[in-house]
Amino acid sequence: MVGDNIQNPGIVDIRKALDLADDLGLDLVEVSPHADPPVCRIIDFSKFIYQQKKKQKELKAKQTKIVVKEIRFGPQTDDHDFNFKLNHAKKFLSDGAKVKAYVFFKGRSILFKGQGEELLQRFVDELEDYGKLDQKPILEGKRMTIFISPKKT
Repeated sequence: MVGDNIQNPGIVDIRKALDLADDLGLDLVEVSPHADPPVCRIIDFSKFIYQQKKKQKELKAKQTKIVVKEIRFGPQTDDHDFNFKLNHAKKFLSDGAKVKAYVFFKGRSILFKGQGEELLQRFVDELEDYGKLDQKPILEGKRMTIFISPKKT
């Protein structure tokens, strides 16, 4: 048992600990149940819950959120459309987002897998200064997909 109001922290019988907490007008809270012996603290329970929520909120705020932006191509995408989408990808990567680029094959266009792979490879080559390829082109159903991560600066 530990706490702010405890003179000699140590191993105490549960009844004695509950009585001591009751005398102080506080609660006996099990802080770490997996320790041997379990650690309890005499504190105000609502204050304890508030502090835990505050810690979790701070940890959540410190987490980095990974944003994934998608760019879709057809197997026979023209140069102008390619450059337009390339500029968007450059902006996404410089903002710190990952880019998922894929070629969507409709109907019989699945016959042009080679063209789709060439298109994605050209896309990766153009973005070499902005990001690095995470995953080689993979064909999943009617989609050939790649992932590009921004380069660390």
